[in-house]
Amino acid sequence: MSLSHKRITDMSQEECVTIREMLDRVGDRWSIYIVAQLRDGPLRFNALKRSIEGISQRMLTLTLRSLERDGLVNRTVYPTNPPQVEYALTDLGWTLLEPVSALISWAEEHQTQVQRARNQFDIAPASTPSSQS
Repeated sequence: MSLSHKRITDMSQEECVTIREMLDRVGDRWSIYIVAQLRDGPLRFNALKRSIEGISQRMLTLTLRSLERDGLVNRTVYPTNPPQVEYALTDLGWTLLEPVSALISWAEEHQTQVQRARNQFDIAPASTPSSQS
């Protein structure tokens, strides 16, 4: 039985840790943006930075290193002066595009409902711990 068909309670501690680490990687603030930006082909660092509003140079560097370490992004250095560095999805990274695209589509489709739920939650009186079930 694959992990996707197991209940969390039936997973070993090691399986849970592995899945959590993978979900932490792709679910962090910037990884999905980077993977989505690389779907049209390789990009140089500065082009990637310009395409992702709000990301700092340091955070882009750290996230790219993590994606590279996980085998999702490939870094190519060209021997020019100054050196040019280009980032591209690996074969494994390409397999992440389908679920990432599905998440983006879901977010676009349900953003109004989520915002409505947030608004209702924010105006509702705070519940006390004893009244929660």
